[in-house]
Amino acid sequence: MRRIIILLITFHLSLLTAMAQNPSWAKKAAGAVFTLKTFKADGSLLSSSNGFFIGENGEAVSSYTPFKGAHRAVVIDAQGKELPVAQLAGANEMVDVAKFQVTGKKTTALPLATTASTGSTVWLLPYSAKKEPVCQRGTVDKSEKFQTTYDYYTLTLNAQEQQTSCPVLNAGGEVVGLLQPSATGDGKSYAVSARFVADLHISGLSMNDPALRMTAIPLAIPANYDEALLSLFVASSSMDAQQYRTFVDRFIQQFPQSADGYVYRARIQTANGQFAAADADMQTAVKVADKKDDAHYQYAQLIYQTSLYQDSQVYEPWTLDLALDESRKAYDINPQPFYRQQQAQILYAQQKFAEAYNLYEKLTKGTLRNAENFYAAAQCKLQLDDKKAALMLLDSAVNTFTKPYVKTAVPYLRARAQLSMDVRRFQQAINDMNDIVALEPNNAELWAEKASYELRVKLTNQALESAQECMRLDPQGSDGYLMAGIAQCLKGDKSQGLPNLQKAKELGNSQAQTFIDKYSK
Repeated sequence: MRRIIILLITFHLSLLTAMAQNPSWAKKAAGAVFTLKTFKADGSLLSSSNGFFIGENGEAVSSYTPFKGAHRAVVIDAQGKELPVAQLAGANEMVDVAKFQVTGKKTTALPLATTASTGSTVWLLPYSAKKEPVCQRGTVDKSEKFQTTYDYYTLTLNAQEQQTSCPVLNAGGEVVGLLQPSATGDGKSYAVSARFVADLHISGLSMNDPALRMTAIPLAIPANYDEALLSLFVASSSMDAQQYRTFVDRFIQQFPQSADGYVYRARIQTANGQFAAADADMQTAVKVADKKDDAHYQYAQLIYQTSLYQDSQVYEPWTLDLALDESRKAYDINPQPFYRQQQAQILYAQQKFAEAYNLYEKLTKGTLRNAENFYAAAQCKLQLDDKKAALMLLDSAVNTFTKPYVKTAVPYLRARAQLSMDVRRFQQAINDMNDIVALEPNNAELWAEKASYELRVKLTNQALESAQECMRLDPQGSDGYLMAGIAQCLKGDKSQGLPNLQKAKELGNSQAQTFIDKYSK
């Protein structure tokens, strides 16, 4: 019994001696160190590490590895309280560090050192719950620069794996770096500059960072508004629907006086059939917007697009009249031509073709003199049964391009070819189709269309060549076999033509039987 008491006294004295060697700042600084725990989607523990706070509002740093594959994370502070990790604020996989933020209470922060000189004394401050930790003394053996201004330290310090990401501080109690123990047990350890980790941040393109895509922990929204807006755009294609909706809600919470967040959320709500909520958000967007004209334009666009893609009017207040009114409000505030263009589109959807044409005509005489608006004006004229005027407008659409044509001219060349055939301007149609297939030589559908035009003007040999190219590009498509079969039968080669027509029928072509019956006689 006496031996046990002596051993306990000896242990207690040794502990007191160790604590007496602690720097004076150790007790207070210990309140900033925590244990980090991350969890899988099923709630099971994924990983555990250490870290420390660098700000009073929950800003913290640690290693990045525990966040890979994590769906939830918490820290357990020096008082044993569990605080949830709200968001990642930056990460660097190469040096295995991360910055994040927790919620729940005001936090004790460690000050950051600028640098540490070779040979200087440093202290490892481990995590310790509800008691002063025993600091471990070491020295800076070497300092190497990375990314120009930051330091990576080699330390004479025999640390353990379970002390990873604990703070390494200088004699004044400032953090030099995050600990990275040696894997060889050679008495050396390493530390990544704490300033480097503190300077990590989320940019507008961080959504595409491969490291950050490996975690389901929410990413911080950039503090800079332009960067935040970019992140909102990038997130729309890099997150699933629920993650994106949450991200948009957080954007609105961070920038409540920005119209953009409400517009993005209204689009989501519209897609989910939540029209009343979408309408409320769009009205808020108009109210808070600095650029009122753009908010009215976005409101009009949402109503207009909804009307185009809905089979019936699913939300009574959203009429094309309302869309037109919103678009006109935008123009009254800021008379931009693309607001007029939107009005023309809405009028066309209302089947007010003459009014729509009048607007498109004005647009083609101004800064929006482009193929798109000439084409739209032509469609108005077609609806008004004025094919001659429509063809002239399509000529103007094509003439906005210079030869040799580029691929963006294809839709306008094709529209002109189709109308040219209709008004018996055959050579123009053939010329246009020749230009089209030269621009898109691997498009089987276009070769089939070219063959059909050539058949109509009795260019049988050319039609057969076009059809054979279509068959080569799309051997499982029926159109090439149909055109080839017709051309061969017209040339008197029914032994080749009828099997091709039969092949077209087998591939599902509904017209093939008519031609089989015609040429089998």
